[in-house]
Amino acid sequence: MIKASRPRVPHDSLVLVGDGQKALFLRNKGNALRVHLVVEQILERHNPPTREQGTDRPGRATTSLGVARSAMEEVDWHHLAKERFAHELAEALYRHAHANRFEKLVIIAPPKILGDLRRAFHAEVIDRIAAEIPKELTSHPVAEIERLIAA
Repeated sequence: MIKASRPRVPHDSLVLVGDGQKALFLRNKGNALRVHLVVEQILERHNPPTREQGTDRPGRATTSLGVARSAMEEVDWHHLAKERFAHELAEALYRHAHANRFEKLVIIAPPKILGDLRRAFHAEVIDRIAAEIPKELTSHPVAEIERLIAA
């Protein structure tokens, strides 16, 4: 995998711009020097904060001997949903790679999501990664993403 300050985005490469709730699948119709991204697909999942998803309080556990009790950590439903979405993206990219819908892939995602994606990627997807950019750009317009990639 290549991680560069000025990544190369080859012509016709697939560019995934994602976070834990939204993903843009973009295609570079330009070339490596003059990037022109076209939206192919947008995936979005509603992921409310944990406080709105879980109603249970953290559990308690008692020891088998005595009266000692300890608290169990509360489940972070929001984070679990982000991980699940990363796995969905990895699966979609595997299907695209298996169908030869792209030769090169550029991934733009926050560092945590990038890590979740890396763990979920199939070898067929990993072999096609041209660059990784650890940034949060899903809320940016496509023209701004082009500018930031070219900078």
